[in-house]
Amino acid sequence: MILLSSALGSFIQLLGVLIIFLFVLAITYFTTKWIGNYQKTNFANKNLQIVESIRVGNNKFIAIVKAGEVYLVVAVGKDDVTLLTQLTEEQLSEVPDLSAAQNRFPMDGKAAQENFSEVLNRVKEHFPKK
Repeated sequence: MILLSSALGSFIQLLGVLIIFLFVLAITYFTTKWIGNYQKTNFANKNLQIVESIRVGNNKFIAIVKAGEVYLVVAVGKDDVTLLTQLTEEQLSEVPDLSAAQNRFPMDGKAAQENFSEVLNRVKEHFPKK
């Protein structure tokens, strides 16, 4: 009888700890959502905008940032940000057409899917048919 009551007490204690854990987890989730929405609405920048960025290494990016009416090209590293140059809006529109390179090296899902299906068919040919 004593063994049964101690097992029941341990089970109730486990359920209590589990309920408290789920409660703390839910409060953490909703607090994080609330802080994210608060920061998004109160700290929204109207004068700064990242136009484009590209990764050039581990933790290294080159980004075009629009600050007011000025376009800045900056290098962003792990611990520093360096101004590379300043662009005008006309220089942004002079980006060379990359459609020829994209046709040689297609990056869309359809081309990758076709290539995969061809490879899969070749592999299937090597297995005996049922």
